[in-house]
Amino acid sequence: MTRILTLMAAALCVAHASAQTEGNNVFGPDHILQVDIDFYSPTYWDELLAEYDGEQNYIPAAITIATEVDTTTLDSVGIRLKGNSSMNHPGNKKPFKVDFNRFIPGQAYDLLKKLNFNNGFKDPTFAREKVFLDLCEDAGVLAPRATFAEVRYNGEAWGFYTVVEQIDDQFLDRSIGDDDGMLFKAGSNFGPGSDEPSLVYEGPNASDYGDAYELKMNESDDWSDFIGFIEFINTASDEQFENELGDHLDLQPYLRSAALDNLFANLDSYTLSARNYYLYQNTTLGRWQWIKWDCNETFGSYAMGVPGDMAELDVEFDGGNYDRPLLERILANENLKNAYLAEMCELRELYFNSEYLDPRLDAIQALIQNAVYNDDNKMYSNADFAANFDNNLNTGGPGGGGGPGGLLYGLHSFVADRSAFVANEVDCTTLNVSTSHPKHRLAIFPNPASNQIFVQWTDEGKNGDMTLFSISGQAVQQWQNVASGSQLVFDVPAGLYVLRSKLGSYVVTKPVQVVK
Repeated sequence: MTRILTLMAAALCVAHASAQTEGNNVFGPDHILQVDIDFYSPTYWDELLAEYDGEQNYIPAAITIATEVDTTTLDSVGIRLKGNSSMNHPGNKKPFKVDFNRFIPGQAYDLLKKLNFNNGFKDPTFAREKVFLDLCEDAGVLAPRATFAEVRYNGEAWGFYTVVEQIDDQFLDRSIGDDDGMLFKAGSNFGPGSDEPSLVYEGPNASDYGDAYELKMNESDDWSDFIGFIEFINTASDEQFENELGDHLDLQPYLRSAALDNLFANLDSYTLSARNYYLYQNTTLGRWQWIKWDCNETFGSYAMGVPGDMAELDVEFDGGNYDRPLLERILANENLKNAYLAEMCELRELYFNSEYLDPRLDAIQALIQNAVYNDDNKMYSNADFAANFDNNLNTGGPGGGGGPGGLLYGLHSFVADRSAFVANEVDCTTLNVSTSHPKHRLAIFPNPASNQIFVQWTDEGKNGDMTLFSISGQAVQQWQNVASGSQLVFDVPAGLYVLRSKLGSYVVTKPVQVVK
């Protein structure tokens, strides 16, 4: 379903919606949350570490979250440390999770049950995950939303974090309008002898898969539908696989998602590590849907033995020496491979290019720079932050993370080099580029804005009408026949607004914050 971002109930009426959407206050216009966590126990840090190494139970604390809209304090929320490699971040700035209703059933914040706080591991810019997930939203790829936060523990500045939406029933309600099916999360195992979630068929029983997959919602001992899907991937004849895969998997969105991973060389995913994804059994569609997760090592930051320049990653890379049957069989089938490459062509044309991404990278850098510089617990220096937006950073070897040789690619240069490489490798003129994806997508930047923004349609050849609404639902400014790339100048006071765009029969809304 079309995902509509709104600010509050009055604006929702303008946007032809009927109820507040989960997380709009948190994940609205680009901003930095101010988060104060006050633990009740004086030994909270020892308790957090002990729980991480043990049962991973939550410990109680009060939390105060200040957004551009308001400030809210909640008592008795749950806090625990999380993560795998990101726990290796030096010092005490570890990633953590907040569960608002852990100790008070039904308690929520902005209609959300949980939030994830990621610590910028292996990312001097703090922008990789945010940029990638924003693009997923723009491109219609199922993935969580992200924002930023400055965090304090018991009054002590703890660091600058990326805040990521939880994949749960709230996410499913918002993104697809169905939460009655089973939700499986890929496990975190990787390497020979482990129970890796590679979608390799291991047998008919749930016990055959060890802890490769975790059932997160609508728990049941009956995994037959899920295992049947895996069995089909591995045992269907070539003809059955081509003709019937779309009966089991929401195919075109998956191809789009996989192509996006390749464009960004996002290899800490099913493509290489076989991690960081969810599969949801959509009971309305009758098919499985792919959802992205844990995207902090995009822009070629995870190579793990894959040689060469990640900007020149093979467009048909299928996991190399590791078994990735879903991707391998798609790329081995001429028709499915061409459909995958068509998605790649459309993504590169519309989103994965310097014209689209450079302004977003610049806006994020400007937004977060002061907060990053104020973070005394970050993994990299201020100079690394400034340099890595444009230039490669050599971290001194694999232990420092990154691509081959511990290389962290410059964001702007990676986009330019990778986009050019893909354009040279794939003859998009010979492919039937998908038309099932909604063409009417709107991007605006910067946001927050002072007195002007730029708008960009994905449907470049047409113009649209735009209206700016106040939070009370009043139309305060209008523009007609707006072309992609146009500049809109605001003549309104500072505050929160909703920008409504209409192109033909399509209507899209975006929250906008105007600052003076």
